[in-house]
Amino acid sequence: MNTYTIYDEFITLGKLLKDAAIIETGGAAKNFLANNDVLYNGSYENRRGKKLFDGDVLEFPDLGLKLNIVAATATEIAERQAELEEEARVKAIVKTLNANNKKAAGRQKTAANNKEQYFKRKTNKPKFPGAK
Repeated sequence: MNTYTIYDEFITLGKLLKDAAIIETGGAAKNFLANNDVLYNGSYENRRGKKLFDGDVLEFPDLGLKLNIVAATATEIAERQAELEEEARVKAIVKTLNANNKKAAGRQKTAANNKEQYFKRKTNKPKFPGAK
């Protein structure tokens, strides 16, 4: 029997299917539940919004898989929180780097455009009123 650790009070069946890599996207949950048998504590379940709590058991007879839902310990929750904070910090750094790169690329394009316009003006003859 495999165990799945939840870090909140509950997890929905659709989210668990996605997190456990049984399905690829959350939208595929409805189709998966319609085409496969899922036993929730021994009874059939086909609602993707079904809330699963600590101690619940999910069985997938078609896949030969049995999952036991377990609540995370305090240390596991602290470790996960640290990982989420690090992920948020890295995302913020990447966002600022991308913004700076975008600004620099914009300045380079503007400089190139100004150079082209300068040379165009230099090669073009001045136009006088009434001239064709």
